[in-house]
Amino acid sequence: MSTSTSSAPLVHAVNVIKHFGSHQVLQGIDFDVSRGEVICLLGPSGSGKTTLLRLVNQLEKLTGGRIWFDGELLGFTERDGKLYTRNDRDIARQRAKIGMVFQRFNLFPHKTALENVIEAPRQVKGLSKKTAITEAMALLDRVGLADRANYYPSQLSGGQQQRVAIARALAMRPELMLFDEPTSALDPELVGEVLAVMRDLASAGMTMIVVTHEMAFANEVADRVVFMDAGVVVEQGPPAEVLLHPQHERTKSFLRRVRQEAEVESARIRLP
Repeated sequence: MSTSTSSAPLVHAVNVIKHFGSHQVLQGIDFDVSRGEVICLLGPSGSGKTTLLRLVNQLEKLTGGRIWFDGELLGFTERDGKLYTRNDRDIARQRAKIGMVFQRFNLFPHKTALENVIEAPRQVKGLSKKTAITEAMALLDRVGLADRANYYPSQLSGGQQQRVAIARALAMRPELMLFDEPTSALDPELVGEVLAVMRDLASAGMTMIVVTHEMAFANEVADRVVFMDAGVVVEQGPPAEVLLHPQHERTKSFLRRVRQEAEVESARIRLP
């Protein structure tokens, strides 16, 4: 049973540890996300950002520590100080409240955009086909793709496929949206259309955790930027502080490298 209050964080993570074999990816992360907050996770590859998202969505299992969502312990129940793994059905119930958008779009290639969006509401929530279609069309319209409802993924650009993936995640009416570098697999000219949808979600009050290298987006949309490196939170705060006036040398080095890469990419695009 949820013990949440309106002032309690939606996500509350304490001393989160994750090993893959002998390799420790997360080294004791403490992490809170308030309702309506947009968090951007920054950091080099291998810093643990994606692993943290996957733990929140229970796609990976904790090695140590605990994560609560809306006041309920994720993945486990606790009795007399001992943790017991939840059954698959209970984990699926928890996961249904959290939408996730991946780097790769993971759409069903044999289903149309509309069919991709209605799949989970029908199978998991038991919505009627008529209701699911009505809601899905509204979501496709929201992401600017109502006119592509009957197109298959192979008939859509990468940006369009990612927008369908966002609509699919929203179809479950999640309380939290996770984005794992949602623009990294896109051609540069398609990035803006996906970020525009995410800006719309943020302005509508959706709670979001976004792993991204899009500094302009983080500066504009995030309430808080969290910089991770080597499995720890190095620095966090408002975008204007972390992005413009970083305190830690690791943060400064990362931001310099990202800006240099962006300048190189910009110059490449301008070439005839």
